[in-house]
Amino acid sequence: MSDKAKLDIVLCAPRGFCAGVDRAIQIVEVALEKYGAPVYVRHEIVHNKYVVDSLKAKGAVFVEELSEIPDTAAPVVFSAHGVPKSVPEEATSRKMFFLDATCPLVTKVHVEAQRHFADGYEIVLIGHRGHPEVVGTMGQLPEAAISLIETVKDAEAFAPKNPDRLAFVSQTTLSVDDTAEIVSVLQRRFPNMRKQHKEDICYATTNRQEAVKRVAPEVDAMIVVGAPNSSNSMRLVEVAERSGCPRAMLVQRADTIDWTMFEGVERLGITAGASAPEKLVDEIIDAFAARYDISVSSRVTAREDIAFNLPRELRVPA
Repeated sequence: MSDKAKLDIVLCAPRGFCAGVDRAIQIVEVALEKYGAPVYVRHEIVHNKYVVDSLKAKGAVFVEELSEIPDTAAPVVFSAHGVPKSVPEEATSRKMFFLDATCPLVTKVHVEAQRHFADGYEIVLIGHRGHPEVVGTMGQLPEAAISLIETVKDAEAFAPKNPDRLAFVSQTTLSVDDTAEIVSVLQRRFPNMRKQHKEDICYATTNRQEAVKRVAPEVDAMIVVGAPNSSNSMRLVEVAERSGCPRAMLVQRADTIDWTMFEGVERLGITAGASAPEKLVDEIIDAFAARYDISVSSRVTAREDIAFNLPRELRVPA
């Protein structure tokens, strides 16, 4: 008979990689296979150190700006978060061979913003200042064409040039509830604000948050596997706390677990941000198995079968 304390682990599903992240990583891996090292990547391809380090080991070279890349025929990959228009323009002027790993759902937001602008609308972007996705979206249009709103307070204070010619878009990885609250304020203040054709927050963000909402009230603690610079991962921690979980924390790897946080915990929820590989979830479960007598179950709240095509240059001919 085991002298370990019993621990029930409930895995939230869906969790981990989304289709956009999977595609972005594949773009770097296939480019390395097809063209050889190095493959340059502007910004972290996705916000996860384990993924970035794995790609570095295969020959990917990560930079923050194109100016760090020497004149080269090697492929240059733009990250899943999207880039301002100035980046592909610079790459073209330098005759770089570039591959765009921007998530198609982020590209959809770019197209939407451009359509609003072409129709003569002032645009509000709901998002987090400085996040690469926000920088990329704002960089699709001339300076001052898009106003950033981060909070309800910002929404209450916002003064558009013409309240009757206003439209909004949002970052794809936000809290669904926070964004709805901000949109509600804007709609109350500006009833003629143009309505969206389709929600900007992506299916993966929504599904992962919904799974956490279901599990959080039933567990003593919740681990979100992910990185501190991953917006969707940090939102999962917030969602767990708001949904009634007494303790919710971000964990990057098993060796970073603060075991004092789990004293007295009998039921543990585990999820993973959209840029965290399942290998890291397995690693954390193994770490708990070494200390506890565990049982593992899954709570499935949605099924995901979306996949995005690789860029034409990387597709294998049929």
